[in-house]
Amino acid sequence: MSKSYHFSSESVGEGHPDKVADYISDSILDACLAQDPKSRVACETLVKSNVVNVAGEITTGAKFDYNSVIREAIRDIGYINNDDVFHADEVFINNYLTKQSQDIAQGVDAAAASGKDTAEQGAGDQGIMFGIACTETPELMPAAVMYAHRLLRKMAEIRKAPNSPAAWLRPDCKSQVAVSYENGKPVKINNVVISTQHAAAVELPEIKEFLIENVIKKELPADMLDGDTQFLINPTGRFVIGGPQGDAGLTGRKIIVDTYGGYGRHGGGAFSGKDPSKVDRSAAYMCRWVAKNIVAAGLADKVELQVAYAIGYPHPTSIHIDAFGTEKVDEAAIVKAVKEVFSFKPADIVKQLDLLRPIYRETTHYGHFAKAGLPWECTAKAEELKKAIG
Repeated sequence: MSKSYHFSSESVGEGHPDKVADYISDSILDACLAQDPKSRVACETLVKSNVVNVAGEITTGAKFDYNSVIREAIRDIGYINNDDVFHADEVFINNYLTKQSQDIAQGVDAAAASGKDTAEQGAGDQGIMFGIACTETPELMPAAVMYAHRLLRKMAEIRKAPNSPAAWLRPDCKSQVAVSYENGKPVKINNVVISTQHAAAVELPEIKEFLIENVIKKELPADMLDGDTQFLINPTGRFVIGGPQGDAGLTGRKIIVDTYGGYGRHGGGAFSGKDPSKVDRSAAYMCRWVAKNIVAAGLADKVELQVAYAIGYPHPTSIHIDAFGTEKVDEAAIVKAVKEVFSFKPADIVKQLDLLRPIYRETTHYGHFAKAGLPWECTAKAEELKKAIG
C-alpha cells in the first residue's frame, strides 16, 4: 500500500543563542582536554544580552584563562560587529564552575570504592541513548535534517568569506526543510524555511533573492526542487535584533538539531560541555557509529539502536535494534554480531573512538553527526559485521 507524507527537520546557525552557549561549553571542554585528557567536565552556559554565565563542575589539571577561551569562541561565531550588543570583546563574564562531586567521581573512576560493585569505570549517569543511520543520503543520515544543515553551513561560509557578497548577513539564523516521501523514500522537497538575522540597511527582497539563488538552489538537490516547492524567507519581514540580544541561550537546548532532526527517538541527554565519561554524549556517538556500520554493511537500509546504562555500572543494561522491516538478515543476528564486534562499556567506548582529545568544538554546529573525520562516522567495522553475521 502506498504511503505518502511530509517530514520536516530544522537546523540552527552558529549565532543562535543556544548554539552560542553550546560552543562556549565545548570550547572550555576542549581547553581542558588539550592539557589534561583525564579532565572531568560538565560545563553549562547561559547567554543573554551582553552577559555570559558559565556554571557546572570541572575537575582538571589544565590551567588556562577561561575568559579568553569564552571570548575566542564568541569571536569565531562572528559576534564582532559594532552593531552587536553581544560582542566578543565587550561581554561580561560570570564564572560559577566548581569541582566534580566526589560521589559521582567514585562511580565513574576505574577504581574500587565503598559500596561500588566493581573497580571498572562506570557510566557517568543513568540514561538511554539512540543512534540512527539510513540510506536516504550519502552520509547515511535522514534527508530533512541533512538538507537543513547544508543551508546554514553555506550561509556561514558566505558570511565569513573575505569581501563577502552578503556582508549584511549576521550570525543568528534558522532553517527548516520539509521532505515529501512516497513508500518510505524521499522524493521531493515540499518547502524550505530560512530566517536569518541581517543588518538594518538591507531590504527583504534582496535577502530573499540572494538566499534562494545562492544558498537554496546551490545546496539542495536540483531533482528534489520543482515549481511547487515553497520558499519562506524571513517570514516575519524583519530580523535585525538577534542572538543573545534577542533571546536567552542555554547549553543543551537543541538536542534534536544536534542529532537526527526528530527522525527517530531521543533519550533526552544533551552533548555539549560534557567530557566522554558522560554516556549521554559518548554512548550516543557510539550508537551512531554502530548504526552507521550496520547500514554500511548492507544489513539494513534503516536502523535505530538503543543502549541503556546505570550510573557507576560498567555494562549497558540493555541493547535494542529496530530495522523497521528493512533488515536483510534477522534482527537477532544483527544484535549478536554487534555484540561480537563492539564493546559498549564506557571505558571501551572512549578507547574505541579515541575520545580523550580536544575534538568537541568541531561537533557543536550543524549536528554532531555526518561530519567527515569524526571517529563515530567511520565505517571500517562494516566488514567485521558482515563476517560476524556469517
